[in-house]
Amino acid sequence: MDFTLDEEQKEIRDWVRTFVRKEIVPLEPEVLRRERAGQPGLPKDELKALQDKAKQAGFFGVLTPQEFGGMGLGGMMTALIEAELGRSFVPFRFGGYADNILFHGNEEQKQRYLLPTISGERVSCFAITEPGAGSDAKAIRTTAVRDGDEWVINGEKTFITQGNEADFVMVFAVTDKEKGADGGVTCFLVDRDMGWKSEPIPTMGQWGPAALVFDNVRVPHENILGEEGRGFHLAMQWIGQGRYLLPARALGSVERLVEMAIEQAKNRVTFGQPIAEYQAIQWMIADSAVEIEALRWLVLHAAWLVDQKQDSRQAQSIAKLYGGIKANEIVDRVLQIHGGMGYTRELPIERWYRELRLLRIYEGTDEIQRRTIARNLLKGHANVRGTLG
Repeated sequence: MDFTLDEEQKEIRDWVRTFVRKEIVPLEPEVLRRERAGQPGLPKDELKALQDKAKQAGFFGVLTPQEFGGMGLGGMMTALIEAELGRSFVPFRFGGYADNILFHGNEEQKQRYLLPTISGERVSCFAITEPGAGSDAKAIRTTAVRDGDEWVINGEKTFITQGNEADFVMVFAVTDKEKGADGGVTCFLVDRDMGWKSEPIPTMGQWGPAALVFDNVRVPHENILGEEGRGFHLAMQWIGQGRYLLPARALGSVERLVEMAIEQAKNRVTFGQPIAEYQAIQWMIADSAVEIEALRWLVLHAAWLVDQKQDSRQAQSIAKLYGGIKANEIVDRVLQIHGGMGYTRELPIERWYRELRLLRIYEGTDEIQRRTIARNLLKGHANVRGTLG
């Protein structure tokens, strides 16, 4: 493994770094003000304006294959870009993205759903989680019953990202109760105007998921994504597509947070000297630096395996688990170093505190990652010697 960046990779990283510093970070005070007022931190029109500015410079569809107008970058570069974006809490993402399973659509579906999503004309959401089926995705109860050339869908989904904004959903429903997840779950592309409803779910952070309700929603048979009965396989592809990118973004966040802590420690004076002179503060900073370095290598290793087209599931679970736990520990230390001001909403620390807490829950909880890691070891699919064997 050689993580040395070539000149093109450095150029891409540096462009994103400059974009974040010049275009995104200056928005932070206004984003905080809006969020304190209960308003969207980055309205859709402003997000699109930023995305268009990036697109003019060639940054569009970071992970989208070039044949569909994207950059087609690999895992390593995408992880580095996510880390740079993570250095600001402003909810920016580059345009030109579509969920990976949409590429399994037939030609007509690609024209109706995939290409408009990449271009930004349409907004999608992925719906498998239910009130009684979170970590245990096989327990979904939403059903789809065949009626001639249509399917009738009934059920409820919960905690669906972009569920309030989406105009179509990739929804997973049981089509054969006998087979269940083993050949009895199907994915449907369902337009909002076919009748499903959404309701916002208030959360402690800025993530605004939705509950989706399907009440006798009729969907044409032609709207099945992939094969009938193979939906659970598609769902696992979606869930496992890029767990390493979540801790990659957290990596950028904790780098910025510790830089803030160092600055605070140098300038905050108590009992006649900067608090940086106190061992308690020094150890907080030292422990954080060690954990950031470890997280960086875990993320890069997982990304490298993705680029090598090797089985990266174990590495991604390790990076996701470690990143979630350590990011939360680090932001807690940074808040402590800032004292009372860290607890206020004048600084972004408490906002990051709430945002990073989500990392231990969505896209596989800490407990699910631990189960995955342990099972792989116990069944011999992985070993503790890792890549070096």
